[in-house]
This record gives sequence, C-alpha cells and structure tokens, in this order.
Amino acid sequence: MRQATAVANAAGLVAGYALDSLLGDPRRWHPVAGFGHAAGALERRVYRPDRAAGTVFTTLAVGAPVLLGAAATVATRRHPVLRGLLVATGTWTVLGGRTLRHEAAVMGSALRGGDLPAARRRLGHLCGRDPSALDESELARATVESVAENTSDAVVAPLLWGAVAGLPGLLGYRAANTLDAMVGHRSPRYARFGTPSARLDDVLNLVPARLTGLLTIAVAPTAHGDRARAWHVWRRDRADHPSPNAGQCEAAMAGALGVRLGGRNVYFGRSEVRPFLGDGPRPEARHLKRAARISGAVGLAALGIAAAWPLTGGRLVQAVGRRGLRGLAAAVAARTAGGAARPAPAIGATPGGAPTGSAVTRIRAARPTAAGAAAAVGRGSGR
Repeated sequence: MRQATAVANAAGLVAGYALDSLLGDPRRWHPVAGFGHAAGALERRVYRPDRAAGTVFTTLAVGAPVLLGAAATVATRRHPVLRGLLVATGTWTVLGGRTLRHEAAVMGSALRGGDLPAARRRLGHLCGRDPSALDESELARATVESVAENTSDAVVAPLLWGAVAGLPGLLGYRAANTLDAMVGHRSPRYARFGTPSARLDDVLNLVPARLTGLLTIAVAPTAHGDRARAWHVWRRDRADHPSPNAGQCEAAMAGALGVRLGGRNVYFGRSEVRPFLGDGPRPEARHLKRAARISGAVGLAALGIAAAWPLTGGRLVQAVGRRGLRGLAAAVAARTAGGAARPAPAIGATPGGAPTGSAVTRIRAARPTAAGAAAAVGRGSGR
C-alpha cells in the first residue's frame, strides 16, 4: 500500500506539471484566487497593527489548507488512483511555470517592438514595482529578476513540498506564499502584521531557493550560458541580496545570462537600493527569452527530483523513522520494566548508595543548556 501511494504521489506531481505546461493557470475559478479572497476576509476580521494578530492570521490562513490536504490524504490512503488525481489537480493549481514564461515572452515582445507603455502596463503581472519611469533596461531587469525568483516560488518550491509532504505540502506552501504576496511587505499597514507571513515564507523557501540557484547553474548551457561564470557569480553575490532566498536565484541567473542585476527599485510609496549581482551589461529584451528558457529547464530538473523523492528518499526516510521509533519504544519499555524491579534510590544518593549532592544540584546538571539563539530569518524580497 505504501508503494502504491508513493507511486500515486509521484505520478500526480508529473501529471500536474504536465497540465500546467499545457494549460497554464485556470482562467476562471482559480483556487488560489479564491483562497486570496478568503484570506482577505479573514484579515479584515483579525487585523491589528501588531505581530500577534499577524501570527493568528497566518496560522489560521495556512492551517486550514494544510488540514484540508491532510484530510484528503487520509481519506485516499487506500485509493491510490484517487490520491494521484488529487495530487495532480493540486499540483496544477499551485504551479505557475507556464504563466511565468508567458509573461516574460509578452514583455520581451513589447520591448523589442519599442512599446514601452505596453511593457510598463505588463510589469504588474510579474512584480509590484512602479513602472511609470522605467526604461527598456530597467523593465528587462525587473523581468529577469522576477523570472529568477518566481522560478523558485512558483515552480521548484511547490514541487519539493509536494514531494516531501504530499497534498498538505502543496496547499500549505501555496497558502504561505500567497499570504507573503498579500501582506508580507514593508508598508505602514503590514510592517508588523505581515511579519509572521513573511518569515514563514522565508523558512519554507530556504531549501528550494538554494536548489533553484544550483539548478540554474547546471542548466545554464541550455540558454548559451556559462556554468563556470554562473557558479562564480552565485558563490560571490548570493548573500548580498536583502532577502535570504531571492539572492540565491537572482545571482545564479545573472551569472548564467552574463548580465548585472540589482540597483534601485521603486515601489509605490517607497524605494530600495540593492547591491549589484553579476558582471556585464544591464539586461535587454534579448535576455528575456534566455531567462524563460532557463526557468523551464530548471522546472523540468526539479520535477525529476520531486517525482523521484516519494519512491527513493521518501521511502528511506520513512523506513529509518519507523526503525527509530521501534527502537525508542523498545528502549522505553525495557527501561520501564527495569525501573519497576528496582527500588528508587534515596534523594542525595546514587543507586549504589554514594552521596551525590542535593536534588536541586542534580536537576540543574540534567537541565539542557542553550548553545545560542537562532539568527532571525530575513524578510522576503517584497519586504
């Protein structure tokens, strides 16, 4: 049965990716759009300008899809075909690879035709920058950076979370990523309320973003890029970005294309100056097709990893986990049985009768010490 469900998960990921590649996002009744409306209604009910309210909002908004996915997973544990269909549908609805490549193609066509007004209007489909004063180079840069980052957010990360956690992973990741887009930015309204959503999205993307960077380097030759240059730029510049994740993707893309990304970004009401990533000229319209090609190749590579995981690494982790739990249970049972046969030692003495000091001293000695505090995860690029 476990083998059948693993095959169903893998087949569902592949089928969902194929549906996204063929059809793109659903044009009407998109589940992610419906989730956005529901999250907006929830925000209006719980909003306060503090992180506690933001934590409640994030927990409820992400927890509901995770629980829905978990319930569907339990209900289909003996129905692998139905499980595969659900995973395929979920994968299709949360992926955005075809749409991302389409937007890059539309932007490239507008820029090559010299239609800056059309290109400026189109930029809102990719990012939240103010396009009113952007020229061709800045519009191309914004597109390349968005393609690089969203290859992780809209393709690699959903596939990986679907491979690791099945339907709950797919739905939970997309919910968290959608919340980050809605409230995870540094505006007066969301400066504190949106922090929990931004932090959660950062954590969920730590591994996918780094994998995206490495895969971008690996597939660079598919767009006439240089792996050695991409590797060099990625290692040198990936930590310069204010986001802990976006820099991984953008630095690798800059190296693969041989362009320089970064600089001043103007949003509606605020601006940011970011370090430069990469060497060479600023992006042009001709680079957008290459960026889209790299994005597609990275998606295919990530699909291969994700589809293989339920049948290989996932089963290994499950086997190790089950063996560890059995060993732990046996040790606890043996310890319980042995403890019942021995009288408890007197306070202040070892089982052999030697004094050991006060009970308070022994408790302090047994208390684990903290090795240090974890570093705060930086907010996403939208913050």
